[in-house]
Amino acid sequence: MSFRTEKDSMGTMQVPENALYAAQTARAVENFPISGQTIGRDMIRALGIIKQACARVNHNLGKLGPEMTDAIVAASEEVIQGKLDTHFPVDVFQTGSGTSSNMNANEVIANRAMQISGIRGIHPNDHVNLGQSSNDVFPTAIHLAGMMLIEHRLKPALEEIQNALAEKAEQFESVVKTARTHLQDATPIRLGQEFSGFASQIEHGIGHLTNATQHLIELPIGGTAVGTGINTHPEFGQRVCDELSKTIGIPFIEAANHFEAQSAKDAVVQTSASLKTIATSLIKIANDIRWLGSGPRLGLGELDIPAVQPGSSIMPGKVNPVMAEAMIMVAVQVIANDCAITLGGLYGNFQLNTMMPLMARNFLEQIRLLSNTCPLFASKLLRGLKANQARIQSLNEQSLGLATALAPIIGYDRAAEIAKKAYQTGKTVKQVVLEENLMTAEQLDTLLDLRRLTKPNE
Repeated sequence: MSFRTEKDSMGTMQVPENALYAAQTARAVENFPISGQTIGRDMIRALGIIKQACARVNHNLGKLGPEMTDAIVAASEEVIQGKLDTHFPVDVFQTGSGTSSNMNANEVIANRAMQISGIRGIHPNDHVNLGQSSNDVFPTAIHLAGMMLIEHRLKPALEEIQNALAEKAEQFESVVKTARTHLQDATPIRLGQEFSGFASQIEHGIGHLTNATQHLIELPIGGTAVGTGINTHPEFGQRVCDELSKTIGIPFIEAANHFEAQSAKDAVVQTSASLKTIATSLIKIANDIRWLGSGPRLGLGELDIPAVQPGSSIMPGKVNPVMAEAMIMVAVQVIANDCAITLGGLYGNFQLNTMMPLMARNFLEQIRLLSNTCPLFASKLLRGLKANQARIQSLNEQSLGLATALAPIIGYDRAAEIAKKAYQTGKTVKQVVLEENLMTAEQLDTLLDLRRLTKPNE
């Protein structure tokens, strides 16, 4: 490999001849050979969008000439489109401010802009980074990348799950089964009611996420080094936010308080907490469905789960709830990422958080994992679920929870005796009541009407 010599404020560095980056990026590559993971496509795209918007605003403010602006805008577009990703080699575990990646973007865009335009002297700091600091650009990129993924991918994916669950709730409305509390028999419930609870969890989760993003749409851009806005135009931040809103279609606003926006990463911590809540809901839903479909003969067997692949390399004909298991694993990873994000949020030291690349990596991974898995969970599991009504009816007849309906008539203690005797003898609650002549068959049929018991106040 041939190299060229590049210079920065610390001296000279050898840079691969064909690399668009320069000395500061090369220095970061040398300093951080840690994980082999870069900041990733979403952050690179966000940096390109920001640099493009900043160039246009600087031109409108009379700080950047038209030819140089056009060149920076064109080079930034190639960054946005992913054409220059190979020129972003800096490891995600780097300086806590993200300065290495911001300078990587500045150097790549400056050099590519000169190639495109033939203009010499486009400087990564003086022109591409004009009016900016890594300390406001990098957190702005996190917010930007997160909002784009949430609005364009995650919310539609969650809505797909919510719709699938709501459809199942309606489809299963007439199916009466035995509920379970503490994993023990309880009073009757409709399978549709059970699924309506699942759908409501996701609906609330979307609401929590929407509320959290009201903080995430506040962008730190314009605060420069420490939040005071030194070396930038006083209208720069709001103008960049307006430009980003127009470009992306998300209503970004300048941070209400730049000192909060740069010294803390509470917006990311809060949004991650919402993602953790959604993950918790998804684990409950997936695990309940997994258990309800257990068997198929020697488990609960109340649901027939779609077969999507063979379940065993040794047991022929076995089918496992693999989509539920994948969903649970993804949700566990989201919760683990939230722990890293929470710890990252603790390191807002004075005027700057120094865990931003770590937080960006875990935050965007949370969103991508959920965005990728939720549609699969909906299409390959939820929409194909069927109620095993014969099995449900068989379990209903054996339920000891029916004794609850007797308590208002014969008292709690007597009803408990009936339940205990039914369990000890293997008989049904109804059989024991009839044997002891506590009620007539007609009275018992009315009292133990399962459908009525699922909506006792109607």
